[in-house]
Amino acid sequence: MPLDPRASLLEGGVIPAHPLALTSALRLDERRQAALTRYYLDAGAKGIAVGVHTTQFAIHDPAVGLYEPVLSLAAATVDAHERTVESVVRIAGVVGDTRQATSEAVLAQQLGYHVALVSLPDREHRSLAELVDHVRAVCEIMPVMGFYLQPAVGGRDLPGAFWRGLVELDNLVGSGNAHGRRVGARGRHRAVHRKR
Repeated sequence: MPLDPRASLLEGGVIPAHPLALTSALRLDERRQAALTRYYLDAGAKGIAVGVHTTQFAIHDPAVGLYEPVLSLAAATVDAHERTVESVVRIAGVVGDTRQATSEAVLAQQLGYHVALVSLPDREHRSLAELVDHVRAVCEIMPVMGFYLQPAVGGRDLPGAFWRGLVELDNLVGSGNAHGRRVGARGRHRAVHRKR
């Protein structure tokens, strides 16, 4: 039976963000990258999140050419692991403008990922409605997890109106935020609470 990402996420559990393993020559270290995935699975992680860690932001640059190889490697490592593959939630980070984000979502879905964690594009110059429409476009491809990126690392304070718009999307299965700044997460928590 295929994994239901919403139900699986509601069960709770840890889904670590994969850092990027590089050789001393700054090339993808496939052996160590796969070892990270096996380590998380052996430790009992609920799933994997690839292309979401700050060390993996650069893989989204088409000139770097690592998005597909890194996602493929993690997916193949999960497939080969002794745990029941159907129990491992696979989350792929998607970034960029709507064209890039939807293209990455299509690839992630083809590689067997269940959820797209959406990083918002050009937040400074987009209205809240445009940001929600961006996430909606990805939702049309696969289930989505919204994410609050702190202003200290390139994000923007997003008011409750944004999060209320987001929780109305049919294919939204969760939302998250990085640790360390609770103020920005309040609007998200209030929106989710009102939805219930």
